[in-house]
Amino acid sequence: MNIAALGLDAFVPGAAFPDLDLPDHSGRPRRLSELAGGDPLVLLTSRGWFCPKEQRHLRELVKLQDEFEVAYTRIVVVSADPPAEQAAFRAGLGARFTFLSDAERRRLEPLGLRETTDTVHDPYQPAAFTLFPDLRIHTAYNGYWYWGRPTLEDIRRDMRAISATLRPDWRVPA
Repeated sequence: MNIAALGLDAFVPGAAFPDLDLPDHSGRPRRLSELAGGDPLVLLTSRGWFCPKEQRHLRELVKLQDEFEVAYTRIVVVSADPPAEQAAFRAGLGARFTFLSDAERRRLEPLGLRETTDTVHDPYQPAAFTLFPDLRIHTAYNGYWYWGRPTLEDIRRDMRAISATLRPDWRVPA
């Protein structure tokens, strides 16, 4: 599906997010559906390691990784940084979640998420998506302006809502 042809309105709740196939921070080919592994996930598109806003936001996200690991949920970051740069950035952050590299920018145009004001790095526009395990969108956040990005509480709230719909034993027994 070419999201750009559909316009950004394609990122609405219930719409399917494309099953990206990109190398991870180690260079290993991965699919987004494989990384979800049947669990809800947060997908972030990132300008890259060079951006102070990205550094700040991802440092915050690292604070959630312990919760994500015990809550059967996943975090994935996509940027145009090459795998080696992503690996270094990831290590510097102390992140254990997966970074996907679109250094060749194969998915940038089809997703319609090209950052148009940075002509030096040609990066992704910052955005965040909370996704069901089948990659349906729960919520889309436009992070172009920093305050448009989800807070840790926004992410917790979205993951709680997604989990409540997926887990048959979510409610306290009567």
